[in-house]
Amino acid sequence: MTGLLQGKRGLVLGVANHHSIAWGITAAAAAQGARVALTYQNDVLKPRVEKLASTLTDTPLYECDVQNPAHIDSLAKNLKGDGLDFIVHSLAFASRQSLESPFIETSEEDFVQAMTISCYSLIALTRALAPIMNDGGSILTLTYIGSRRVIPSYNLMGVAKAALEASVRYLAHDLGPRGIRVNAISAGTMRTLAASAIGGARTTHKISNDATPLSRELTLDELGGAGVYLLSDLSTAVTGEVHSVDCGFHTVGLAHPG
Repeated sequence: MTGLLQGKRGLVLGVANHHSIAWGITAAAAAQGARVALTYQNDVLKPRVEKLASTLTDTPLYECDVQNPAHIDSLAKNLKGDGLDFIVHSLAFASRQSLESPFIETSEEDFVQAMTISCYSLIALTRALAPIMNDGGSILTLTYIGSRRVIPSYNLMGVAKAALEASVRYLAHDLGPRGIRVNAISAGTMRTLAASAIGGARTTHKISNDATPLSRELTLDELGGAGVYLLSDLSTAVTGEVHSVDCGFHTVGLAHPG
């Protein structure tokens, strides 16, 4: 099937490089006819995103550090003229200290920062951008099974993802009357920049892939396809859900009871 997003206008936040889940969804959406705008956090990261954007057609870039409310307001003003049909939120951060130390050692400062970037940013962006979204649109974010099971070295990020998933459900309720869906994709272990910050990522990746029925890793193209489904009109009755996208059982055999 082609042209599933023909004529749609979207925004993707969180592209870091060509291995990013956000980029996989961006490329898939563009291939289905969408016009996609991208954001970058700061001038240091801008060249990476510019290089990827140059491979697409009509892909504007906007600076947006979600810790800066003025950036979110500016983003909404810049996009107001064209309107939006979908948003992809692929933003998360926890300090290395909070990932490497036992969860009980989490500092208040690290907790607040992780929650602000990984969870509250979805709420703030939705509040600012929902007024310019077309009815029947779609908002998509990224999570991980560490929100529901204890994954070694995931620690604070697991708690932030749990809050993110709860936010998906409440936002879906708020935006339901306009037909705007809010969903999350929970991907299996993938070789991304974010994953490299998690201790034991290579071991987790291998065990997870070996344990799935297909005995292989998920590809960006496959994940992009799942993203297209949730952004397109094929999923107009699907909202408030966390969708596991993996090659079988989702990250089995890695978690402690919890």
